Amino acid sequence: MLLTRASEYALLSLIVIAKSDKPLDAESLATDLDISKSFLAKILQAMARQGILNSYKGVNGGFALARPSGEITIHQIMCAAEGKTPAVFDCAGSVKNCPSDRASTCSIWPFLNRLQVKIDTFLDGLTLQDIMEE
Repeated sequence: MLLTRASEYALLSLIVIAKSDKPLDAESLATDLDISKSFLAKILQAMARQGILNSYKGVNGGFALARPSGEITIHQIMCAAEGKTPAVFDCAGSVKNCPSDRASTCSIWPFLNRLQVKIDTFLDGLTLQDIMEE
């Protein structure tokens, strides 16, 4: 599945963070979005490791965008949230990922790969700012 809960929560939390004038902590974000705090904290930490968010410690700590929302692509967000490149099909990224032993004779992999490339290109061209304006 391309858009998992992790990606959905990442996008929702980033929109709230982008609209804030101060860092927001995982607990207040989780409460506002009605999301599990522990699950959201893992997603936020992953996005901080990937340079999407800055993490601040202390009483006034929390998370803030590491760069402008127009410079953060949806593809980058989803990769950070998922811990891997999101794929429409298990095998879409590479014949090596084929769930069966028939990768070398698969007649639909070329189509699935072209579809995946188009989706990746679309997501690379769409930014956090773009979805905030819709």
